[in-house]
Amino acid sequence: MLTLDDIRSAAARIAGAVVRTPFLHSQTLSRLTGAEVWLKFENLQFTASFKERGALNKLLVLSEAQRRRGVIAMSAGNHAQGVAHHAARLGIRAVIVMPKGTPNSKVRGTQVLGAEVCLEGESLAEAAKFACEHAAREGLLLVHPYDDADVIAGQGTVGLEMLEEHPQLDCLVVPIGGGGLIAGIATAARSLRPEIEIYGVESRSWSAMYQRLNGLPVSVGGDTIAEGLAVRDVGEMPLAIVRGKVREVLLVEEETIERAVVALIEIEKTVAEGAGAAGLAALLDHPERFRGKRVGFPLCGGNIDSRVLSAVLMRGLVRDGRLVRLLVDMADISGSLAKVATMIGDAGGNIVEVQHQRVFGTASVKRPEVEFVIECRDREHAQTLLAALRANGVRVTQG
Repeated sequence: MLTLDDIRSAAARIAGAVVRTPFLHSQTLSRLTGAEVWLKFENLQFTASFKERGALNKLLVLSEAQRRRGVIAMSAGNHAQGVAHHAARLGIRAVIVMPKGTPNSKVRGTQVLGAEVCLEGESLAEAAKFACEHAAREGLLLVHPYDDADVIAGQGTVGLEMLEEHPQLDCLVVPIGGGGLIAGIATAARSLRPEIEIYGVESRSWSAMYQRLNGLPVSVGGDTIAEGLAVRDVGEMPLAIVRGKVREVLLVEEETIERAVVALIEIEKTVAEGAGAAGLAALLDHPERFRGKRVGFPLCGGNIDSRVLSAVLMRGLVRDGRLVRLLVDMADISGSLAKVATMIGDAGGNIVEVQHQRVFGTASVKRPEVEFVIECRDREHAQTLLAALRANGVRVTQG
């Protein structure tokens, strides 16, 4: 089994080639969640993910013959970039197999780092099958993203740093994809502080580790913004470590992951991908577990597609009532639109978009429906604005 000495050796091996990321207390998130919250900013690594720790540790223990052969890895993105970056730096050929649905930002980021990218399969499991076959054909060494002792030891350096800086923590909350990160962190943390509680986090639709631990058949799937959690086949080595060292695996809703991404940008001014925000999502969905405790969690990645991030932020505004859509039935006469716009402005609303609908769904061609998208301070302000329009005789509904 993996030991603390293995993780300390990995830390010495990778020192200077990866960032010892900040581990900071958040006053605002502490007030929001009722816990004392510390954040480990792994999204500040060169590849914006903790994954390069394990990838580098694995590459550094290869023999000269293995380096000459080259390596292959399957990954939805972050492990790919970690392997690509450090393989290029060390002069090792790297082939990366990614599922076809991998976000463009991660595909492009991996190619820029110098790796040969193959898009194969609809899932990580299918990509893994192709990677194993391709490795056999070309004599490449497979660098598994999570079911490898050297990779897990590298990931465990995250936990080592967290406990070295704040040994008083009561619990750690760690996202689970294949299980390498939580296996490494749990080994380091429980060795340094046996009484510390370790919690895992999975998306409710991708909960393979939870199902394996509870003797359930693995049934996962569906769209998620947390691609790093979307793993069907968790590692057998991580599974064994999690069984012995992790208190509980918590499931979180997709909407809560989105809320966590938005909160981290608005509060901490930092970008986290879905998996990177999963620790905060667990605190938001399960506050009773952590209230009053000193909690640390890694922001394990920041590689989120720009288009997805934009949509998440806008959906967050809608969810909080800060962006509302109003449908106004008004007479098609000169000045009617200006009057309604003036009322909205007087009530403190900021008009973002206006669109006339004269063909679909209108009772009369003489009374078009006008759609306003309006920025408000909060949900209460939106209701006040709606009431003000109605009080002035405007026929309006909230869309």
